[in-house]
Formats: sequence, C-alpha cells, structure tokens
Amino acid sequence: MPIPEYDRSRTRGRPPLQPAAHRTPARPRVQLRRLLRVASVACGIQFGWALQLSLLTPYVQELGIPHAWASVIWLCGPLSGLLVQPLVGHMSDRCTSRFGRRRPFIVVGALSIAVAVLIIGHSADIGWMLGDRGITRPWAIGVFVFGFWILDVANNMTQGPCRALLADLTGKDHRRTRVANAYFSLFMAVGNVLGFATGSFSGWYKIFSFTVTSACDADCANLKSAFFLDIAFITITTYVSVSAAQELPLSETPSTSAEEGIGQPNSQEAFMWDLFGTFRYFSGTVWIILLVTALTWIGWFPFLLFDTDWMGREIYGGKPNEGQNYNIGVRMGALGLMLQSVVLGITSVLMEKLCSKWGAGIVWGISNVIMAISFLGMLVVTYMNKVEFVSSGFPHEGIVVAAVMIFAILGIPLAITYSVPYALVSTRIESLGLGQGLSMGVLNLAIVIPQVIVSIGSGPWDQLFGGGNSPAFAVAAVASFAAGIIAILAIPRSSAQKPKAIISDTRP
Repeated sequence: MPIPEYDRSRTRGRPPLQPAAHRTPARPRVQLRRLLRVASVACGIQFGWALQLSLLTPYVQELGIPHAWASVIWLCGPLSGLLVQPLVGHMSDRCTSRFGRRRPFIVVGALSIAVAVLIIGHSADIGWMLGDRGITRPWAIGVFVFGFWILDVANNMTQGPCRALLADLTGKDHRRTRVANAYFSLFMAVGNVLGFATGSFSGWYKIFSFTVTSACDADCANLKSAFFLDIAFITITTYVSVSAAQELPLSETPSTSAEEGIGQPNSQEAFMWDLFGTFRYFSGTVWIILLVTALTWIGWFPFLLFDTDWMGREIYGGKPNEGQNYNIGVRMGALGLMLQSVVLGITSVLMEKLCSKWGAGIVWGISNVIMAISFLGMLVVTYMNKVEFVSSGFPHEGIVVAAVMIFAILGIPLAITYSVPYALVSTRIESLGLGQGLSMGVLNLAIVIPQVIVSIGSGPWDQLFGGGNSPAFAVAAVASFAAGIIAILAIPRSSAQKPKAIISDTRP
C-alpha cells in the first residue's frame, strides 16, 4: 500500500481554523480513577511475566536444555513481538467490533495466555505420556517450546492494545498520557511483586497436591501450581480493565482532526514494509528515542534472561538437577526480583513529578546510568564470591545481601523503561497519522530487534568465556551506559513532533 498523499499547504503553516459549526467536538476528559482501572490489566500480564522470568530459564535447563542454548528458547518472544505486535496494532486501529477497537484483542490475548501456561505447566506430564524417560526429555522440551511460543504471542497480543487503549483515552493530553503510562508501570510493579513472591515460595505443590506426578517432581509441580494462580489472576484483572474502558465501536467514535489520524475508519495506515517507509518522516528526536530504546533493551535482556540463573549458578555455586544450591539460589533471586518490583512501584508513583521537574530525557538517561552501574556491580559481586565462597558450600551472607540489593536497585530504571519511552513515542509520532496501536508497534521494533540479537548471541557468547553469565552482563553495562549518555545529551524537553508530510489523505 503506498504512503498516503497529503495536502502540501500543511507544510507551509498551521491549517486554517474550521468554522465553529464544523469543529470536532472536544473529547471528554477521562477520570484518573478510570485510567487506573483500565491500566490494572498490566498487573495480571506482569504476574505471568514474573513467573516466566524467575522460573522458566531454570526450568528449561532442568528439562535438559544446555545453558548455552537456554537464551535461544527465549528467541520466540522478540520474534513474535516483531510480527505480532505491529499486526495486532494495525488490526486494532481499524477494528469495527461492537465491543470496541482494543478490548477484543485484550480478551483474546488473556484467554490465550491461560491456554499457554496450562501447556507449559503440563509439558513434563505430556512428555511422559509420549514416552520421555531419563534426564533429557525431548517430548517435554517440544511441548514446552510450543506453549512458550503461544505465551509470547499472547503477551504481545495483549500488551500492545492495552497501552494503545490508554493512549486513546488520554488523547493529546501529554501529561495524562504520562500519568496513564505511570499507572501501567505501577500495576506492572504490583504484578511483579505478586509474581516473584509466588515464584520464590517453594510450597505451592503442598497446597495443590494433585500437581505432583510421576513426571513432575516438587519443583515442576511448584511451577504448575503457580501457573494455576496466574490464570485466576489474569482473569480478574482483564475483567476489571475491559469493563472500565467503555470503548465505543469505531463507527461511533467521535471524529478526530486530520492531524491525529486516529479513529478514522477510512484512513490508510502504513503496515509492515509501508510502516518502514514512514521512517523517513521521523524527526531526529524520534530516531534518538528509538536508538536509546534499542540500547536500553540490549542492557535489560541478558538480565531478564539470566537473573535467577545467575543467582543459582554464580552466587550459590549450583547447577540444575545437581543438589539444592541451584534451587535455593533461584528462589533467592525471585526474592530479589520481588524487592525490585517494590522499588519499581515506588518509582512509578514519583515518575510524573520527576519528569515534570527534570524532563523525561534526563530521567531516562540517569536511570540507564544506574543500570550500567548495577550490572558492573553484579560483575564485582561475582568476582568477590569466587574469592570469598565459604567452605560450607554456601555464599557469604554479605555477598547474598549485595546481590539482592542490586536486584532491588534495578527497580528504578525498570520503572522508567516500562513508562517513559512509551509516553515519549506516543506524543511525538501521533501526528504522522499512525494509529496508537501502530505507534506502539514502531517502538516495539526498537525493543525486539536487540532482543533477537541478544537471544542468539548471549548463550554461545557466555559459553565461549566459560559458561557463566558475566560476559553478557558486561555487554549490558556498556550498552546501558551508552543509552544513558545519549538520552541525557540528545533528547530535548520540547513538545511533540509537528505534523509532517504524511499527515492526511486528501484524495476523495
């Protein structure tokens, strides 16, 4: 589909005011408590993500997948995000369902998440039924990977429309857009706290005793039980969110101005390769935001992949399926991630004031420098642990405290990462005529492409240097520091990008 033509008179100045009788009626201001309820779905989504991040990397290694290739399993997330989120964004921008544009995708995504976690939780049992025996379980691995792909597709199907819905509700009120994204980040923090707390508790299999089977030991049953809780939680939060949204069908949505390009059923929106064609219309600031986002996620993704694995291997000195040290370390890592989420929630509450005072670019840049220092701290703690590891076979108490504190401190930049880039992009490329769904898709490209690179390279890269996680964390520290410096120096405090050449289609 070609890029729409435009009215060249727009590039010479502001468009003429419409007569009063023909002006677009002002969009009613959405109450903050309604935005809060709509954003609550992030709590359910992130509860499942927290379980994934704390438990699944160790679990895939218990199934027999080598550490060097554990990151490749996570490749499905960025690949599905690369394709699914722009597709879902495009479809939700144009959806004419009587239930609204975004809500059908949110509901279908939540149902898909429930199905996926059931498949993952029962992968060992299904593998046993298909003939798995011994340490390496190929059928269980295959079922796990299948369920994991469904889960990541479902997460991308749900999260993009959620953020787009918040952007729809706040319109061009940039302050409320930041507040809505801060709410979203706050609920992500709450979901993280509950999810990591669930992952750090080792007794769920005693409550759900039916989860223990011949193929599924206590650790496996604990994972399965936690996913049952996930299904209940995402069901509740999805209902609260979609019932509060009160979306109108697209045909009944009040028309917006041609500058917005949002809510127009006959607007021609760029998709996939046409979307790439719109890149030449981006301002320098938008490109800087995308660059900083990419570098930021090169920093985050190794940590998100190997956080609890790092605690189990390099702090507690354990290995999967070999003694209890590894499992104790994984649970301690989940505790650190829970504390991280508490800090994330506190930072989310303070974020609007920080951005108003210093500017979003400065806040984002400082948070990335904190990331870099924290990743360097993990390297220092790893080295000190090799020197100080006590003869009893457990790490020194001070080493464990230092590791947990680093996890907690990383909650500050994580809150910024979950909020500020989305608000910046939403307010700066809305004038290009992309719907808010595709606006999120544009930012998603800058997130998933670095994740693909990290997923392919981090495992073999770590294996090249002895099988630990430190080499990936070193790369993460460098990327985070570079992102911080660029954000501080290059992202201005100016308003959103002015309308450019592809704003509207003037053809009859």
